[in-house]
Amino acid sequence: MTASTETARGSDFAVLSRQVRAANLLRRRGRHYAVRISATLLAFLAVWVGFVLAGDTWYQLGIAAVLGLASTQLAFLGHDGGHQQVYRSRRANDLIGLLIGDLLVGLSFGWWLDKHNRHHANPNHEEHDPDIGESVLAFTTAHIAARTGGLYRLIARYQAWLFFPMLCFEGLQLHVASVRSLIQGNQRRYRRTEWVLLSAHLLGYLAGVFLVLSPVKALAFIAVHQAVFGIYMGSAFAPNHKGMAVIAPGQQLDFLRRQVLTSRNVRGGWFTDLLLGGLNYQIEHHLFPNMPRPNLPKAQRLVVQYCKERQISYTETSLVGSYAAALGYLHELGAPLRRTARS
Repeated sequence: MTASTETARGSDFAVLSRQVRAANLLRRRGRHYAVRISATLLAFLAVWVGFVLAGDTWYQLGIAAVLGLASTQLAFLGHDGGHQQVYRSRRANDLIGLLIGDLLVGLSFGWWLDKHNRHHANPNHEEHDPDIGESVLAFTTAHIAARTGGLYRLIARYQAWLFFPMLCFEGLQLHVASVRSLIQGNQRRYRRTEWVLLSAHLLGYLAGVFLVLSPVKALAFIAVHQAVFGIYMGSAFAPNHKGMAVIAPGQQLDFLRRQVLTSRNVRGGWFTDLLLGGLNYQIEHHLFPNMPRPNLPKAQRLVVQYCKERQISYTETSLVGSYAAALGYLHELGAPLRRTARS
Protein backbone atom coordinates (compact mmCIF):
# COMPACT_ATOMS: atom_id res chain seq x y z
CA MET A 1 0.00 0.00 0.00
CA THR A 2 1.45 3.40 -0.96
CA ALA A 3 1.77 6.33 1.43
CA SER A 4 -0.85 8.32 -0.51
CA THR A 5 -3.32 5.43 -0.36
CA GLU A 6 -2.76 5.03 3.40
CA THR A 7 -3.19 8.76 4.05
CA ALA A 8 -6.47 8.73 2.17
CA ARG A 9 -7.88 6.60 5.00
CA GLY A 10 -7.20 9.34 7.55
CA SER A 11 -4.79 12.02 8.69
CA ASP A 12 -1.04 11.44 8.57
CA PHE A 13 -1.04 10.86 12.31
CA ALA A 14 -3.97 8.43 12.15
CA VAL A 15 -2.04 6.24 9.74
CA LEU A 16 1.06 6.29 11.96
CA SER A 17 -1.09 5.57 15.00
CA ARG A 18 -2.48 2.45 13.34
CA GLN A 19 1.05 1.24 12.66
CA VAL A 20 2.06 1.80 16.29
CA ARG A 21 -1.02 0.00 17.59
CA ALA A 22 -0.47 -2.89 15.19
CA ALA A 23 3.06 -3.23 16.63
CA ASN A 24 1.48 -3.43 20.12
CA LEU A 25 3.62 -0.56 21.38
CA LEU A 26 0.92 1.00 23.56
CA ARG A 27 0.53 -2.08 25.75
CA ARG A 28 1.39 -1.57 29.41
CA ARG A 29 4.68 -2.94 30.73
CA GLY A 30 3.70 -3.75 34.32
CA ARG A 31 6.64 -6.02 35.09
CA HIS A 32 9.15 -3.51 33.74
CA TYR A 33 7.69 -0.70 35.85
CA ALA A 34 7.46 -2.90 38.94
CA VAL A 35 11.21 -3.49 38.72
CA ARG A 36 12.03 0.12 37.84
CA ILE A 37 9.88 1.62 40.59
CA SER A 38 11.18 -0.82 43.20
CA ALA A 39 14.83 -0.20 42.25
CA THR A 40 14.39 3.58 42.25
CA LEU A 41 12.59 3.60 45.59
CA LEU A 42 15.25 1.35 47.13
CA ALA A 43 17.99 3.67 45.87
CA PHE A 44 16.12 6.70 47.23
CA LEU A 45 15.67 4.99 50.60
CA ALA A 46 19.33 3.91 50.65
CA VAL A 47 20.42 7.53 50.25
CA TRP A 48 18.33 8.57 53.26
CA VAL A 49 19.68 5.66 55.31
CA GLY A 50 23.19 6.78 54.40
CA PHE A 51 22.23 10.30 55.45
CA VAL A 52 21.14 9.14 58.92
CA LEU A 53 24.21 6.92 59.39
CA ALA A 54 26.65 9.65 58.30
CA GLY A 55 25.49 12.01 61.04
CA ASP A 56 26.51 15.63 61.52
CA THR A 57 29.36 15.97 59.03
CA TRP A 58 30.20 18.08 56.00
CA TYR A 59 30.44 14.85 53.97
CA GLN A 60 26.66 15.09 53.91
CA LEU A 61 26.98 17.56 51.01
CA GLY A 62 28.02 14.63 48.82
CA ILE A 63 24.94 12.71 49.98
CA ALA A 64 22.84 15.80 49.21
CA ALA A 65 24.10 15.75 45.61
CA VAL A 66 23.25 12.05 45.26
CA LEU A 67 19.83 12.74 46.75
CA GLY A 68 19.27 15.37 44.06
CA LEU A 69 19.93 12.71 41.40
CA ALA A 70 17.65 10.18 43.13
CA SER A 71 14.86 12.77 43.48
CA THR A 72 14.98 13.48 39.76
CA GLN A 73 14.84 9.79 38.88
CA LEU A 74 11.73 9.54 41.06
CA ALA A 75 10.27 12.58 39.30
CA PHE A 76 10.73 10.82 35.96
CA LEU A 77 8.55 7.99 37.27
CA GLY A 78 5.96 10.52 38.42
CA HIS A 79 6.04 11.90 34.88
CA ASP A 80 5.31 8.41 33.51
CA GLY A 81 2.41 8.00 35.92
CA GLY A 82 1.00 11.38 34.94
CA HIS A 83 0.95 10.28 31.32
CA GLN A 84 -0.87 7.05 32.22
CA GLN A 85 2.07 4.95 31.03
CA VAL A 86 2.36 2.56 33.95
CA TYR A 87 -1.08 0.98 34.52
CA ARG A 88 -4.34 0.78 32.60
CA SER A 89 -6.19 2.31 35.55
CA ARG A 90 -6.17 6.09 35.72
CA ARG A 91 -6.57 5.95 39.49
CA ALA A 92 -3.47 3.73 39.86
CA ASN A 93 -1.39 6.03 37.66
CA ASP A 94 -2.58 9.09 39.56
CA LEU A 95 -1.69 7.37 42.83
CA ILE A 96 1.88 6.92 41.60
CA GLY A 97 2.01 10.58 40.62
CA LEU A 98 0.65 11.75 43.96
CA LEU A 99 2.87 9.57 46.13
CA ILE A 100 6.02 10.27 44.14
CA GLY A 101 5.33 13.90 43.28
CA ASP A 102 3.77 15.30 46.43
CA LEU A 103 5.03 12.97 49.16
CA LEU A 104 8.55 11.98 48.06
CA VAL A 105 9.70 14.82 45.77
CA GLY A 106 7.59 17.71 47.08
CA LEU A 107 5.92 18.81 43.83
CA SER A 108 2.20 19.20 43.29
CA PHE A 109 1.13 16.44 40.92
CA GLY A 110 -2.06 18.25 39.90
CA TRP A 111 -0.29 21.56 39.20
CA TRP A 112 2.43 19.88 37.16
CA LEU A 113 -0.02 17.69 35.23
CA ASP A 114 -2.17 20.65 34.18
CA LYS A 115 0.85 22.65 33.06
CA HIS A 116 2.47 19.71 31.31
CA ASN A 117 -0.70 18.71 29.43
CA ARG A 118 -1.04 22.25 28.10
CA HIS A 119 2.55 22.04 26.91
CA HIS A 120 1.91 18.73 25.16
CA ALA A 121 -1.16 20.10 23.39
CA ASN A 122 0.74 23.10 21.98
CA PRO A 123 4.53 22.61 22.19
CA ASN A 124 6.54 25.75 21.42
CA HIS A 125 3.38 27.73 20.66
CA GLU A 126 3.96 31.37 21.54
CA GLU A 127 0.49 31.85 23.01
CA HIS A 128 -0.39 28.46 24.48
CA ASP A 129 2.75 26.65 25.66
CA PRO A 130 3.38 27.51 29.34
CA ASP A 131 6.96 26.25 29.03
CA ILE A 132 7.88 29.19 26.80
CA GLY A 133 5.64 31.70 28.52
CA GLU A 134 6.83 34.76 30.37
CA SER A 135 9.70 33.93 32.71
CA VAL A 136 13.08 35.24 33.78
CA LEU A 137 14.52 33.90 30.52
CA ALA A 138 13.19 34.94 27.12
CA PHE A 139 12.27 32.11 24.74
CA THR A 140 10.82 34.05 21.79
CA THR A 141 11.58 37.24 19.86
CA ALA A 142 8.33 38.70 21.21
CA HIS A 143 9.57 38.20 24.77
CA ILE A 144 12.86 39.90 23.91
CA ALA A 145 11.05 42.88 22.40
CA ALA A 146 8.86 43.20 25.51
CA ARG A 147 11.78 43.36 27.94
CA THR A 148 11.78 46.80 29.54
CA GLY A 149 13.17 46.37 33.06
CA GLY A 150 16.90 46.88 33.40
CA LEU A 151 17.57 43.63 35.25
CA TYR A 152 15.42 41.52 32.92
CA ARG A 153 17.08 43.05 29.86
CA LEU A 154 20.51 42.37 31.37
CA ILE A 155 19.61 38.73 32.03
CA ALA A 156 18.20 38.31 28.51
CA ARG A 157 21.41 39.66 26.95
CA TYR A 158 23.49 36.92 28.52
CA GLN A 159 20.82 34.26 29.11
CA ALA A 160 22.78 31.53 27.33
CA TRP A 161 25.62 31.98 29.84
CA LEU A 162 23.22 32.24 32.76
CA PHE A 163 21.04 29.27 31.80
CA PHE A 164 22.76 26.52 33.79
CA PRO A 165 23.59 28.68 36.82
CA MET A 166 19.94 29.73 37.01
CA LEU A 167 18.86 26.09 37.00
CA CYS A 168 20.26 25.91 40.53
CA PHE A 169 17.08 27.71 41.59
CA GLU A 170 14.69 25.69 39.41
CA GLY A 171 14.01 23.10 42.12
CA LEU A 172 13.06 25.79 44.63
CA GLN A 173 10.88 27.49 42.03
CA LEU A 174 9.00 24.24 41.39
CA HIS A 175 8.33 23.76 45.11
CA VAL A 176 7.11 27.35 45.49
CA ALA A 177 4.88 27.09 42.41
CA SER A 178 3.37 23.87 43.77
CA VAL A 179 2.43 25.43 47.11
CA ARG A 180 1.15 28.60 45.44
CA SER A 181 -1.10 26.57 43.15
CA LEU A 182 -2.65 24.73 46.09
CA ILE A 183 -3.16 27.97 48.03
CA GLN A 184 -4.89 29.55 45.03
CA GLY A 185 -7.12 26.52 44.66
CA ASN A 186 -6.18 25.88 41.05
CA GLN A 187 -6.09 22.11 41.64
CA ARG A 188 -9.50 20.78 42.65
CA ARG A 189 -9.44 17.07 41.92
CA TYR A 190 -6.92 16.01 44.56
CA ARG A 191 -6.49 19.27 46.44
CA ARG A 192 -7.03 17.91 49.98
CA THR A 193 -4.92 14.83 49.30
CA GLU A 194 -2.15 16.99 47.88
CA TRP A 195 -2.22 19.31 50.89
CA VAL A 196 -1.77 16.33 53.23
CA LEU A 197 0.99 14.70 51.16
CA LEU A 198 2.86 17.92 50.39
CA SER A 199 2.71 19.02 54.03
CA ALA A 200 3.96 15.61 55.15
CA HIS A 201 6.87 15.92 52.72
CA LEU A 202 7.82 19.40 53.86
CA LEU A 203 7.60 18.62 57.58
CA GLY A 204 9.37 15.27 57.26
CA TYR A 205 12.11 16.67 55.05
CA LEU A 206 12.90 19.65 57.24
CA ALA A 207 12.60 17.70 60.49
CA GLY A 208 14.90 14.96 59.23
CA VAL A 209 17.56 17.35 57.96
CA PHE A 210 17.59 19.62 61.02
CA LEU A 211 17.48 16.75 63.52
CA VAL A 212 20.58 15.11 62.03
CA LEU A 213 22.56 18.20 61.04
CA SER A 214 23.52 21.45 62.73
CA PRO A 215 21.63 24.46 61.37
CA VAL A 216 24.43 25.64 59.07
CA LYS A 217 25.09 22.16 57.67
CA ALA A 218 21.36 21.60 57.30
CA LEU A 219 20.93 24.74 55.20
CA ALA A 220 23.96 23.79 53.10
CA PHE A 221 22.53 20.29 52.62
CA ILE A 222 19.19 21.69 51.44
CA ALA A 223 20.92 24.13 49.09
CA VAL A 224 23.02 21.42 47.44
CA HIS A 225 20.12 18.96 47.21
CA GLN A 226 17.78 21.48 45.60
CA ALA A 227 20.48 22.87 43.30
CA VAL A 228 21.38 19.42 41.94
CA PHE A 229 17.70 18.55 41.60
CA GLY A 230 17.03 21.77 39.66
CA ILE A 231 20.05 21.40 37.39
CA TYR A 232 19.27 17.75 36.64
CA MET A 233 15.59 18.40 35.96
CA GLY A 234 16.33 21.42 33.79
CA SER A 235 19.10 19.62 31.93
CA ALA A 236 16.76 16.72 31.14
CA PHE A 237 14.01 18.94 29.75
CA ALA A 238 16.10 21.67 28.08
CA PRO A 239 17.24 19.63 25.03
CA ASN A 240 13.68 18.73 24.08
CA HIS A 241 12.30 21.89 22.47
CA LYS A 242 14.60 24.88 22.94
CA GLY A 243 15.97 25.93 19.57
CA MET A 244 13.31 24.04 17.63
CA ALA A 245 10.52 25.58 15.53
CA VAL A 246 8.34 28.09 17.37
CA ILE A 247 4.68 28.23 16.33
CA ALA A 248 3.46 31.79 15.92
CA PRO A 249 -0.06 32.92 16.84
CA GLY A 250 -2.45 31.96 14.07
CA GLN A 251 -0.06 29.48 12.48
CA GLN A 252 -1.76 26.16 11.77
CA LEU A 253 -0.01 22.77 11.78
CA ASP A 254 -1.56 19.33 11.88
CA PHE A 255 -0.93 17.22 14.99
CA LEU A 256 1.88 15.13 13.50
CA ARG A 257 3.92 18.10 12.29
CA ARG A 258 3.14 20.20 15.36
CA GLN A 259 4.73 17.54 17.56
CA VAL A 260 7.61 16.44 15.33
CA LEU A 261 8.84 19.83 14.10
CA THR A 262 8.95 21.37 17.57
CA SER A 263 10.74 18.45 19.29
CA ARG A 264 14.30 17.14 19.34
CA ASN A 265 15.52 13.64 20.18
CA VAL A 266 18.84 12.87 21.86
CA ARG A 267 20.67 9.84 20.55
CA GLY A 268 22.48 7.42 22.82
CA GLY A 269 22.26 3.99 24.38
CA TRP A 270 20.88 2.60 27.62
CA PHE A 271 22.77 5.12 29.78
CA THR A 272 21.22 8.08 27.94
CA ASP A 273 17.80 6.45 28.33
CA LEU A 274 18.40 6.12 32.08
CA LEU A 275 19.98 9.54 32.46
CA LEU A 276 17.14 11.40 30.75
CA GLY A 277 14.29 9.20 31.94
CA GLY A 278 13.20 8.37 28.40
CA LEU A 279 12.79 12.06 27.53
CA ASN A 280 15.51 11.61 24.91
CA TYR A 281 12.74 10.08 22.75
CA GLN A 282 10.91 13.37 22.86
CA ILE A 283 9.33 13.12 19.41
CA GLU A 284 7.82 9.70 20.06
CA HIS A 285 6.77 10.76 23.55
CA HIS A 286 4.93 13.79 22.19
CA LEU A 287 3.20 11.75 19.51
CA PHE A 288 2.18 9.02 21.96
CA PRO A 289 2.31 10.46 25.51
CA ASN A 290 0.80 7.35 27.10
CA MET A 291 3.32 4.99 25.49
CA PRO A 292 5.33 3.16 28.19
CA ARG A 293 8.91 4.34 28.37
CA PRO A 294 10.53 1.00 27.38
CA ASN A 295 8.52 0.92 24.12
CA LEU A 296 9.80 4.29 22.86
CA PRO A 297 12.99 2.95 21.15
CA LYS A 298 10.91 0.54 19.05
CA ALA A 299 8.44 3.28 18.18
CA GLN A 300 11.30 5.50 17.06
CA ARG A 301 12.13 3.19 14.17
CA LEU A 302 8.57 3.44 12.88
CA VAL A 303 8.39 7.21 13.32
CA VAL A 304 11.74 7.88 11.62
CA GLN A 305 10.75 5.86 8.56
CA TYR A 306 7.28 7.39 8.46
CA CYS A 307 8.63 10.95 8.61
CA LYS A 308 11.17 10.13 5.91
CA GLU A 309 8.43 8.88 3.57
CA ARG A 310 6.49 12.11 4.04
CA GLN A 311 9.54 14.40 3.99
CA ILE A 312 8.92 15.67 7.52
CA SER A 313 12.09 16.92 9.21
CA TYR A 314 13.03 14.64 12.12
CA THR A 315 15.67 16.09 14.45
CA GLU A 316 18.03 13.93 16.50
CA THR A 317 21.39 14.94 17.90
CA SER A 318 23.90 14.07 20.60
CA LEU A 319 23.38 15.23 24.16
CA VAL A 320 26.15 17.81 23.83
CA GLY A 321 24.76 18.86 20.45
CA SER A 322 21.31 19.36 21.96
CA TYR A 323 22.68 21.69 24.63
CA ALA A 324 24.71 23.57 22.01
CA ALA A 325 21.58 24.08 19.91
CA ALA A 326 19.48 25.21 22.89
CA LEU A 327 22.12 27.60 24.23
CA GLY A 328 22.88 28.90 20.73
CA TYR A 329 19.20 29.72 20.30
CA LEU A 330 19.05 31.58 23.62
CA HIS A 331 22.24 33.46 22.76
CA GLU A 332 20.87 34.47 19.36
CA LEU A 333 17.66 35.75 20.92
CA GLY A 334 19.66 38.02 23.22
CA ALA A 335 21.74 39.51 20.36
CA PRO A 336 19.49 42.56 19.73
CA LEU A 337 19.76 43.57 23.39
CA ARG A 338 23.54 43.21 23.32
CA ARG A 339 23.74 45.41 20.22
CA THR A 340 21.51 48.03 21.88
CA ALA A 341 23.71 48.02 24.96
CA ARG A 342 26.82 48.71 22.86
CA SER A 343 25.27 51.53 20.86
